Amino acid sequence: MTATHTAPAVEVLDRLRAIVGPQGFFDQPDDLAPFTVDHRKLYRGATSLVLRPDSTEQVAAILRLCHESGIGVVPVGGNTSYCGGATPSADGSQIVVSMERMRRVRAVDPLNYTMVVEAGCVLAQAQAAASEVDRLFPLSLGSEGSCQIGGNLSTNAGGTAVLRYGMMRDLILGLEVVLPDGRILDGLSSLRKDNTGYDLRDLFIGAEGTLGIITAAACKLFSRPASVVTAILAIPEPQAAVTLLSRLRRASCDCVSTFELMPRIALDMVFKHIAQTTDPFDEPHHWYVLMEIGSGGLDTGLRAGVEAELAGAMDQGLIANAVIAESDAQREKFWRLRETIPEAQRREGASIKHDISVSSSELPRFIVEGSAAIQQIAPSARIVAYGHLGDGNLHFNASQPLQGDAASFEALAARINRAMHDLVARYGGSFSAEHGIGQLKRGELQRYKNPVALSVMKSIKQALDPKGIMNPGKVL
Repeated sequence: MTATHTAPAVEVLDRLRAIVGPQGFFDQPDDLAPFTVDHRKLYRGATSLVLRPDSTEQVAAILRLCHESGIGVVPVGGNTSYCGGATPSADGSQIVVSMERMRRVRAVDPLNYTMVVEAGCVLAQAQAAASEVDRLFPLSLGSEGSCQIGGNLSTNAGGTAVLRYGMMRDLILGLEVVLPDGRILDGLSSLRKDNTGYDLRDLFIGAEGTLGIITAAACKLFSRPASVVTAILAIPEPQAAVTLLSRLRRASCDCVSTFELMPRIALDMVFKHIAQTTDPFDEPHHWYVLMEIGSGGLDTGLRAGVEAELAGAMDQGLIANAVIAESDAQREKFWRLRETIPEAQRREGASIKHDISVSSSELPRFIVEGSAAIQQIAPSARIVAYGHLGDGNLHFNASQPLQGDAASFEALAARINRAMHDLVARYGGSFSAEHGIGQLKRGELQRYKNPVALSVMKSIKQALDPKGIMNPGKVL
C-alpha cells in the first residue's frame, strides 16, 4: 500500500512555497530538524520542506499540487505520536504539512453545546474555549498542552475520561477534510441527528492522515460538573477495583469520569524520580486507584454519597484505605502521581511498552497472565501495568531489570511483544487501544486484524488515495 515517490523537483518546491507565502514554510536544516524525529525518538526521517498553511484553501492547494506531482505528504500536529505516525521517510521524498498555524476557534455555541475548532488548535486551548462559556470539552491527556485537535482526531485519542465521555470519535459531530486530490469535504455540521447516507466523518477519525488532512472539527461540549470528588484508594488487588468500579457506576448513575489503576512499583518510580511527589498513605499498598466523580448543580450530596460508598466498600474488604482530595492543590498532587508515571519509568531505563485493551472484567486475569508471559522471557523484568481500568485499556509495560543493561533487555522486545499481543488476541482484545498504528505497529495490524476488515481498509485507501501520497508508510 506504499507508493514509491521521488524527491520533489525544485520547481514544485517553489510552487509549494508560493502557496503558503514567506511565513508559511521552513526549509533550513535547523528549522526542519524537529519535524524529522518522532516523540519517542524511535524514527528519524528527512524532508526538504515543511509547509505551514493558515487556511483550508491553502491545504487544498498544497494537496492538489502534490497529487498532480506524486509527492508524499506527511501531516503533523503536536508530534506527540507514540508510534511514529508523523515522521517522514528517511529518503527525503516527502514533504511535511504542519497544522500549527491553523489554530482558530471558529465558533462556540453554548446553547447547542458545540464548538468548531481548527485542526492546529492545541487541546488545552480548546478546553479553555469551552470553559470560557461554562462548558466542558472532556478530552484529557498528559500532552494536552502540546497535542493538537487534528492529531487527537487522526489517532482517535483516548485519555483519562473515556469511561464517562468516550474516545475522541465520540466527541465529534462533523469534520472539514481536504482529500488527497485537493477537494474539500465540508462535513462541518453541528447536528446530532443527520442520517443522510454513509457517515464519512468516521473514515478520517483514527486514519492517521492516510486518507486526507482534517482541517477543522465540530466538537461536542458538556456541562461542567458543579461538584467533583477526587480520591486515591489503596486496594488489595485489581479484582477489587473492577468490583468497586461497578458499584460506583451504579451508585452515581454513571458519573464516574476517571478510574485509573496504578501498581506500587509505578508509584515507587514516581517518588524516586519526580520532584514534589509524596505518598498519600502512611504505609505502602500493592495497588491503587485514582478515581474522580462529578455531578451537576442539582446534586448537592455528592461528597457524602461517595464517602458512604467508599466506607461500605472498605467494610467489604474492597478498599484498604482512601484519601479524598480536600482542595484543588491536593487534587493536583493526586493527578501528578498518575501523569508522571511515563516520565518516571523512562528514567528507570529501557522499557518495552504495550498499549492493550481487553474487557474490563477480564483485566485482573489478564494482568496475571500477561505478567507471567513477560517474565517467562525476561524473568527479572519489572512489570509496570497501569492506566485506564474503567475502559479496559492498560499501558502494560516492562522495565529493564535493576541489575540488567538496556541493550540486552531491548533485544527481547520482539519476543515479548509477540507473547503479549498473542495473549491479547486470545482475549479478543486490541494491541493498540489508543496510540494508533503509525509505523511501529503496521506488522501487528497485518497479523491480528480481521482479514476482511483489513481488505476493506485497503479498498478505502485505494479509492480515496490511489496515488498513495497521504502519509505513506503509515497504518497500511
